[in-house]
Amino acid sequence: MIWMTWRQFRAQALVGLGALVLLTAYLVVLGGQIHDAYDDTLAHCATRDACAGPLGAFADHYSLRTDLLGYLLLAVPGAIGVFWGAPLIARELEAGTHQLVWNQSVTRGRWLAAELGLVGLLSVATTGLYSLLLTWATGPVTSVLNNRFEPALFASRNLAPLGYAAFASVLGATLGLVLRRAVPAMAATLVVFAALQIAVPALVRPHYEAPVRTSVPLTADLIGRLTKIGTYGDIGGLRIPGGPWVVETSPILDSAGNEVGHTAWFQDCMDHSSLSELPTCLAKGDVHVEIAEQPADRYWTFQYLETALFAALTAVLAAIAFWRIRRHPV
Repeated sequence: MIWMTWRQFRAQALVGLGALVLLTAYLVVLGGQIHDAYDDTLAHCATRDACAGPLGAFADHYSLRTDLLGYLLLAVPGAIGVFWGAPLIARELEAGTHQLVWNQSVTRGRWLAAELGLVGLLSVATTGLYSLLLTWATGPVTSVLNNRFEPALFASRNLAPLGYAAFASVLGATLGLVLRRAVPAMAATLVVFAALQIAVPALVRPHYEAPVRTSVPLTADLIGRLTKIGTYGDIGGLRIPGGPWVVETSPILDSAGNEVGHTAWFQDCMDHSSLSELPTCLAKGDVHVEIAEQPADRYWTFQYLETALFAALTAVLAAIAFWRIRRHPV
């Protein structure tokens, strides 16, 4: 049964595995370059704290390539669901070949288990290898930027992509079983998976644990950096030390907790200070912001929880598929 499934699926599998081999070779080379450049940068600094400038330049040099590779990995589970999962059963139903298998004393449940199991395992293994290599190759850049909670970064490193891959493959197969046509199943798989990839980071992930609320004083130095381009989880472009995920930020407040945007002293600073003098003038107002954050040490907890969430969704979809194939004529 497994051999038959492989023979029907091998064309798509070989194409995907060929692409993985090319990516593996590229990631090994790129990873070696990144790790060597990181070690060389640190070797020219007395301490890591004194190396902020060179490390920033190092991260900027490689960030575009690492970001593109991350976005590519984000697309891999969706592509697996569309091109591996959705046609898997729908194509059999369209061609009628499933009837031949069932007439050879192979039960529907066993047939479906072989289809889902083989493709699911290959999907998880393929995505897992890519995630492992990407996490290793880009590790030094991630450590410098300290932004592991950034949505695309979180979803394309470590464990989370494995949960996405398992879910996408079973989602495609289940929709193919329900819709009975490969092309509609492929389209539906893409829509559902893309919707979840947008909804989960925005609506679900922030609530895995209750956020911690804290106050961040805005010194002249920090205010002076507010206009710089920042990353996810910052305040107006300001990187919060420690790499937490800032999920909520208040307006700028004074020492009494009032918004400073329309106060007289704030307007005076804005009207009578040069750009270089403005941070010092604003800092005299003892300003701060109240933030709700997910601390950086919750990163692995969130990885486990998100992987478990998609594993549970995968199990639900598999149960629906087995119920459908046993209870309804196909």
